[in-house]
Amino acid sequence: MGVPPNDGKMEGWLFIIRSHRFGLQFSRRRYFILQENYLRCYKTKPISQEEEPLRSAKIDSYIRITDNGRESINRKVFFIFALYNILNENDHLKLGASGSEDAGRWIRSLQNAVLKECPNPEKEFMSFSKKNWLPSRFGSAKRAQRQRSIDYYSFLHNEAVTSDVIAPSPWKIFGCQNGLRLFKEAKDWDSRGRHWDDHPAIMAVGVLNGTPEAIFHTLMSLGASRSEWDFCFYRGSVVEHLDGHTDILHAKLYSNWLPWGMMRRDFLLRRYWRREEDGTYVILYHSVIHKKCPPQNGYVRACLKSGGYVITPVNKGRESLVKHMLAVNWKFWKVYLRQPSGRSITIRMLERLAALREMFQAKAGNYPSDFSSADSEVKIMLPQDEVEDIKSEDKSQQKFELNADLEEDEAEKTTSGRRSLMSLNDASDEFFDVPDSGEVIAFDHLENGWFPENMSQPRLSSAAVFVKKLHDLAVQKKGYMDFQELAKEENVATSFGNTLQKDSACSLPCSWATADPTTFLIRGENYFKDNLKIKATGTLMQMVGADWLRSDRREDDLGSRAESIVQKFAAQGRPEFFFIVNIQVPGVTQHTLALYYMLKTPLEETPLLHSFVNGDDAFRNSRFKLIPYISKGSWIVKQSVGKKACLVGQALEMNYFRGKNYLELDIDVGSSTVARGVVSLVLGYLNHLVIEMAFVIQGNTEEELPEVLLGTCRLNNLDASKSVLV
Repeated sequence: MGVPPNDGKMEGWLFIIRSHRFGLQFSRRRYFILQENYLRCYKTKPISQEEEPLRSAKIDSYIRITDNGRESINRKVFFIFALYNILNENDHLKLGASGSEDAGRWIRSLQNAVLKECPNPEKEFMSFSKKNWLPSRFGSAKRAQRQRSIDYYSFLHNEAVTSDVIAPSPWKIFGCQNGLRLFKEAKDWDSRGRHWDDHPAIMAVGVLNGTPEAIFHTLMSLGASRSEWDFCFYRGSVVEHLDGHTDILHAKLYSNWLPWGMMRRDFLLRRYWRREEDGTYVILYHSVIHKKCPPQNGYVRACLKSGGYVITPVNKGRESLVKHMLAVNWKFWKVYLRQPSGRSITIRMLERLAALREMFQAKAGNYPSDFSSADSEVKIMLPQDEVEDIKSEDKSQQKFELNADLEEDEAEKTTSGRRSLMSLNDASDEFFDVPDSGEVIAFDHLENGWFPENMSQPRLSSAAVFVKKLHDLAVQKKGYMDFQELAKEENVATSFGNTLQKDSACSLPCSWATADPTTFLIRGENYFKDNLKIKATGTLMQMVGADWLRSDRREDDLGSRAESIVQKFAAQGRPEFFFIVNIQVPGVTQHTLALYYMLKTPLEETPLLHSFVNGDDAFRNSRFKLIPYISKGSWIVKQSVGKKACLVGQALEMNYFRGKNYLELDIDVGSSTVARGVVSLVLGYLNHLVIEMAFVIQGNTEEELPEVLLGTCRLNNLDASKSVLV
């Protein structure tokens, strides 16, 4: 377990995750110390500060840290995170922690280390080129020197994970049952909460005497312990493991809690989870169709429109506020039974939360977890005919690891002053992830089981996920399918900056407008003293256009196109300056969402914006923030996106193009695969969403406060079939 940061120092036991030449993964337990922008690796815990590490690597502004979720390696469950160098794709390191909280502390500490060194924003603009930077920036342990740190960067990742959007709650309380408050999602035209939909969204809220991590592990388990609290659940299995945060589950329900005569129900669900910086866990579910799991005899397949859990720490993390939400179509064949019976069954299912609360209360909050110890293993009970195969495999693995230890010891004798993240890997075998085997794993006898597939990139923060959520719009080869699919059709050609229609009334589908700036919260003048944010009162720039494009290639530097609104202004010799946000969505077909903003006053009159425009990429990546908000849409989409600001350049790769009268920010959402789970979740809802965004350059000194929004936008019911072919 890692020791919490003290004076910028983080230390503890981690596991180096590697793959040998046959593709099987193994782990190496090592002691790591992160201090003064250097990550040092030891075979045992060092006795003194003078002890030389085995290896060390410098953590600077071109290192990215990614959260890869849960993996099971040799029947041990790890929470994986990876470090990679954006200037050298072969320079990466994969590490595992024994618990999600421990992994979260390491990720935050590494992210803060990345931000400690920032180039001078006032220097003349220099076009970014990977060729201009040396990939080997990692010094030897002996020559590691104290790096310059900027105190105000401590604020970047220490803000409480609260909402940066002022929005009314759509939930109205309608009752209390078994100590749980019950809410329904009220419609805009139903402010009194009297109307019930056919399949209403209902939420139960309660406080549990357990840590968020313990409750999270309990909810994720499909094993025997679930019978201690989940009276609805009969049996579950993983149909397909997509990545460390996403999988496809098949869940069968008992029939004894259902109304008399009602046939048994089952669900086929896509499950996605993430952990927020404040320790909140989010678990989201929705129904899908999968070719490996068709409807089964004896069961009626119900449809979970949206559902999940939000587990928030309270009382200094000793207790948790848990929200459990469900919107279910129970598939009644008699129309007159649908509304009252469906609602009562959903409420009955939500009462599982009260059972979970009582279980934790009985155990006084000291619930044992298979993930709590670094040496703990996932408990597995397998049929006898598989035991011998596992024993044989374990012997082969032990023999390989013994040989790897000998190679490692020999390598340590000859290694000195290694200079990359790869140098922190112990043995000489090639580092790569194991491909997905596509097996189905039964959880009847597997407690806290998880089938491993590795993911090269991680989970992002909720706002970065919003940028990434359009990813794979045109990817056709999926093993599963959401209930809503997007059509395609050909469209006419292009006048860049005008391909998406404007509709200030937001009544037309697939249109844009500006969002109300007062919806968003930004840092106030005294933020560094009172840590308070204030309502934005306006924007620095005016939104003048938007593009919604598709093509067979990346559409970079739209501002330089002769047909663009930017070049039309330049040709007329006009003084306006343009700021373009180009969100690139890779896939079989490349989709592009470009937003155009115009500054009418001289750039020099806004010092922070002037520094951003003429600064280098490291400074820009450390300052550009996006604030997302789903103002209309399903609860599950709102929960997956969130309402918290994000430093986009710290999560995704960004390319900058500086022209005479413009700066374009190209956000490559394909630089990470973490949001794949959220992407598929929101794709089916895309043309039913109203998406609002705001952009801001983060103020990190008192002179740069209060912050001012660069611009806002409101996207109404985007439709992939109406994107313009380039």
